[in-house]
Amino acid sequence: MRKLAAGNWKMNGTLADLAELDALALACAEATCDILICPPATLIHPMVARIGGGGISVGGQDCHAAESGAHTGDLAAGQLRDAGADHVIVGHSERRADHGETDAAVAAKAAAAHRAGLRSIICVGETEAQRDAGDTLDVIARQLAGSVPECATADNSVIAYEPVWAIGTGRTPTNDQIAEVHAAMRRALAARFADGAEMRLLYGGSVKPSNAAAIFALPAVDGALVGGASLKAVDFAQIVAALDAA
Repeated sequence: MRKLAAGNWKMNGTLADLAELDALALACAEATCDILICPPATLIHPMVARIGGGGISVGGQDCHAAESGAHTGDLAAGQLRDAGADHVIVGHSERRADHGETDAAVAAKAAAAHRAGLRSIICVGETEAQRDAGDTLDVIARQLAGSVPECATADNSVIAYEPVWAIGTGRTPTNDQIAEVHAAMRRALAARFADGAEMRLLYGGSVKPSNAAAIFALPAVDGALVGGASLKAVDFAQIVAALDAA
């Protein structure tokens, strides 16, 4: 399977920041992994137009489960697709925490993404308290069971493990901890889906150039969902290079 380097710009970026996209495209012209940037919704169409069918894909950061309706401020998966996106992140821990999204809501969003022709990046991850209590694998198993819809396949779904306590903190789990969770996810997906063993598994949570190579060398890590380090082409290009070398 092709590895995936996905960047989540979160609530960062304006039209002026698209120059970083130009620099990234130049630096990664020979990359062999898939590259994805998920900018704020205001930048999806301008980013797609700027790429012009090049080697970088563009995605959304969230979608509503409904195709249309009275949902002020929300975006339907079909609208993201219409703007040129081909991926969407669902179930990010910041959405779960800030907007009270449940596993069932995440699964409904992922299913909506699939109906619209988008590939979903479904996020799971434990809090620091859950990690300290030794509940990590149970939490991940429960989130996978509830957040990944029955229509998920290796083609339309990517799973991202992002321990909540490592997002934006500069902290990362040990390599053994990452490997343990990814192995458990691989087993659970393979047991549930016919092609579950082929679903790409990303690690996210303070991924940066200095630790990327060690993370990508771990079994069952098929790429990364990168936050802050994806905002600067010079940093993200080094992560892409590390993934290509893995």
